Amino acid sequence: MTIHQLMRPDLDRTDTSLIALRRILRATELYGRDLARTHGLTPVQIRVLQIVSAHGSVTPKQISAQMGVSQATISTLIDRLVAKGVVRRERSEADRRQTNIVPTEKGRDVIERAPDPLQQQYVKAFEALEDWEQAMIVAALERVAAMLNASELDASPVLDTGEIRRGPSAY
Repeated sequence: MTIHQLMRPDLDRTDTSLIALRRILRATELYGRDLARTHGLTPVQIRVLQIVSAHGSVTPKQISAQMGVSQATISTLIDRLVAKGVVRRERSEADRRQTNIVPTEKGRDVIERAPDPLQQQYVKAFEALEDWEQAMIVAALERVAAMLNASELDASPVLDTGEIRRGPSAY
């Protein structure tokens, strides 16, 4: 959809901006539902599984740092992934105090069959933009986050709906 199509004369800019936000939220919601239905995992769980699979063995602290979320959040996510049988915890051979997270055979299979994540579609399109366009989008999105008092929320670079924190949500 072009800017011209989005900016209908019967809508003011406020309504147009809210429609665009809703479309973004709806796209992430539909992707998350499809992923949960086909693979039994949320986009955030898939991202953690991708990180674990890419490294082969990784600490919760490393996952937390890569995703930009708290270790408590990662701990909850790992608990759920262990319960689903896609990762397991192992004691480090180098430091027995350290626990490493490793993918199971089932986890590797899930990653191989998982669809291209919605954020990957975004990344490809975003990286194809000119530098000035990227800067404008980042500035606008950060401004929107601030307008929604969401600048300080714990969030990962994963397009998903719902909260990214410990609680009753479906990590």
